[in-house]
Parts: sequence; C-alpha cells; structure tokens
Amino acid sequence: MTNTDEMTSPKKRVAIVISNPATSTVTQWPVGFWWSEVSHPYFEFTDNGYEVEFFSPEGGKVEADSLSDPTDKSGYSAADEVSLKFINSSELMALLENTKPVSSIDTNAFDAILVAGGQSPMFSFAQATSLHRKFVEFYEKQKITAALCHGVAVLKYARLSNGEMLVKGKKVTGFTNEEESHSDAAVWEMGALPKGVSLMPWRIEDDLSLLGAEFVKADPWNSHAVKDGNLITGQQNMSGLQTAQLIIESLEK
Repeated sequence: MTNTDEMTSPKKRVAIVISNPATSTVTQWPVGFWWSEVSHPYFEFTDNGYEVEFFSPEGGKVEADSLSDPTDKSGYSAADEVSLKFINSSELMALLENTKPVSSIDTNAFDAILVAGGQSPMFSFAQATSLHRKFVEFYEKQKITAALCHGVAVLKYARLSNGEMLVKGKKVTGFTNEEESHSDAAVWEMGALPKGVSLMPWRIEDDLSLLGAEFVKADPWNSHAVKDGNLITGQQNMSGLQTAQLIIESLEK
C-alpha cells in the first residue's frame, strides 16, 4: 500500500467498552469483565489493521473476573493463550489502568462500539445511563453497535430516541438460560450458593424476550454471533472472536 492509499483509507476504529468493577448482590463477590471477551476481539481487530480504544461506563481501572484469568489458580481459563498474551504485555495492561469514561466517546470518530461482558454488567449496567445513551447514539447513526455475552445486558436499558426499546423486534443472542443453569449448578456444587439460588439477578434470554426481542441461540458454550441490521450480538465468552469477525465483515462491506 502506498502512502497515498494510507492517507485516503483511514484505519477503522472500534471502541471497546468494559464494565467497571462491581460487587455481586447475590454472592457478595467482586465481579468484573471476562478476559476472552476483551482480548480475543482486541487482537482480531488490531491484526486486521483496526485501531482500538478502551472505555468503561465510569472510566478508571477495570478488573477481570478471576475465573477468566488464565493465570488464576483455579485453572478454569488456563487454555486461553490469547488472553495470556494480552496479560503478559505491560503496554496493553496499562490501557486498562485508566480507561476513559463512555461519555467521552465521540461517535463520529469511531466506526463501531463493542460492549464486552463478564459478571459485572448484570449488576452495574442498570445505573450506566451514559452507556445506554452512547450505545443508542451509535445505533441511530447507523454505526455497527455490538455487545457480547453478559454485555448484552445493555439492551435491557437501551431506549431509542422515539421511546421504543432498541431490542424490540430485533434478532439477538446472549448468555442463554441453559448456560445460566449450567453456571448455577456449578456454583451449587462448589457450595458457594444454596441450591436454587441463581448466580445472576436476572436472565438475558428471559428479559430481552419479554421486551420483544427474537432471541436465537446455539448449543451451550458454542461460538455464536448474530447480526440484525447494524446490531450485532455474541452468545457467550466462547463467541468473542466470531463477534469481532462479524463486526469486521460488516465494516468491510
């Protein structure tokens, strides 16, 4: 590519939104973002020549759910070499030390927004009004507007300028009821919660369906992403790469 081509073809830019640290009202544990939902999209975007900036609803330092950390003693995500690559980069880790607030995003300067998941969104996004507004702003400007796993929780609160819920009549996916039930059973087996008590305060599949969404899903823990117009959603933490690829495919058309 010549210098002239580079000048006439600016890099695509994606804003990745990461939830701020929160406390689960169910378990009282600290909760945050899920590593693979940040690292996998990040490298897919940058490997394709895109620029990425990180934001959070309140700004400041963000922290991951411990089970998503490949270095965690539980070993739950030990095979996630992509996240380990991110964690081993002091330059990349520094980007998560002081994220900019979502309210500072200039939608004209970005081609897409991606809201990552983790446990925190389920406990913190109800109050994240700046995120609700910015997500809708991207959508109404016909820019690629995406959310992944529990980050899809933003759609419970995103209301269009005409008062309608953004998700109404839209084909979407997100963390499924079956996956929530699997997670609940694992926590019960650990003895961390009494049997019958759900890990999450509400369920994405149930609540978005009640808001008029057409909820579509793959088998549990299979990568799955859905596009409806300029809205893209990914099912769970296994879907970060596919979600990013669908964003790229949409932007390159």
